Amino acid sequence: MTQAAVSAGDTAWVLMSSALVLLMTVGLAFFYGGLVRPKNALNTMMMSVVALGVIGVQWMLFGYSIAFGPGNSVWGGLSWLGLNHVGLDPNPTYSSTIPLQAHAMFQGMFAIITPALISGAIVERMRFRGYIAFLILWATLIYDPLAHWVWGSGGWLLKRGALDFAGGTVVHISAGVSALVAAWFLGPRRDYRRVPIAPHNVPLVLLGAGLLWFGWFGFNAGSALAANGLAALAFVNTNTAAAAALVTWAGLDLARTGKITAVGAATGLVVGLVGITPAAGYVTPLSGLVIGILAAGVSYTAIQIRSKTKLDDALDVFSCHGLAGVAGAMLTGVFATKLVNPAGGDGLLAGNAGQMGVQLLAVVATIAFAAIGTLAILKLVDITIGARANLPEETTGLDLSQHGEEAYFGNDLGTMAGAGNSLGGSVVVETFSGEAAPAPTI
Repeated sequence: MTQAAVSAGDTAWVLMSSALVLLMTVGLAFFYGGLVRPKNALNTMMMSVVALGVIGVQWMLFGYSIAFGPGNSVWGGLSWLGLNHVGLDPNPTYSSTIPLQAHAMFQGMFAIITPALISGAIVERMRFRGYIAFLILWATLIYDPLAHWVWGSGGWLLKRGALDFAGGTVVHISAGVSALVAAWFLGPRRDYRRVPIAPHNVPLVLLGAGLLWFGWFGFNAGSALAANGLAALAFVNTNTAAAAALVTWAGLDLARTGKITAVGAATGLVVGLVGITPAAGYVTPLSGLVIGILAAGVSYTAIQIRSKTKLDDALDVFSCHGLAGVAGAMLTGVFATKLVNPAGGDGLLAGNAGQMGVQLLAVVATIAFAAIGTLAILKLVDITIGARANLPEETTGLDLSQHGEEAYFGNDLGTMAGAGNSLGGSVVVETFSGEAAPAPTI
């Protein structure tokens, strides 16, 4: 294959999509940052921003080789270390029209945002140096092998016919399950359920949600790896599912509380984006609408159940990523049809009930691998450099104790948050029993 075979249009779209996915990590920083207390806002945002650097380097040095290099069914090998043999010509294994380096950068943005998603479950209580170590180990030992299983050349789930267009298993289920394990391992925040814990800046949440929706078009439509009809289908499905989930979530909020909250609307749209991710290039737009509605129902219900437990998944990452990812992966097995993508597969409604079994295998394998691997990584981090912030660090706030900086220097917000007071104008989400609980989010 020569460089002359490169398509300018396809390459431009994939490069732009890569930039859009990078912007999603910035959006995630705003989203998560607005949902925590002021004394932890900067630290929470840095948990996303630092992934841009740490995983960006890891991916270039060896992550891409493990995930997509030539290897066996579970491991891509190390022959592409430092992007060795990853040049400017296409590799027909992944695309015949874009440079392999473009593919590497596009997939690298996925590798960056996925571990950053986990941070929402453990905000306000993890030491930053321990978090950085966790990022590197998790990306190397969990994300990269999973990406190879599902998308890499010869990956065992790919060979079994698992359908995951843009990361239902690789990104959302793996991050959601790992978030659940991490929240359990670290334990709850020391003032959890003792004081009201409210989002401190809802406009930041809305800004982050908007950036996530905008960037998600690159996430899903970019996964076509070409500027073609498949990209258009994924684009339409992405917008449709997000809109449907937002409306569904707002309706559920209205029915339950009599109010439509901004945090709820933002959460709903992201849940729709999560749900459609594995199906975006395999289903019709009408099916995308249904997937958005059902994913919202699953996550909304899960949040209500979680809010009455002692589990401190602070920003409900498991409910909104893990379970919405499972719903999306399984619904892909229901609604997939070769009528919209001949290179995909037929699902249950297209007469192929066996696809449901394949999807279930992919879901179960991802859950087991992510859960066991995350527990082992956290244990290693904890016994070596420490994972959990101590009482003085947590009470002071992680902005000052971990970074020596404040998000809101010189005002009263940090003092208010340190005292555990709810902030004026913020919404404290309550459980059915009326007990203050963290706001649901992604």
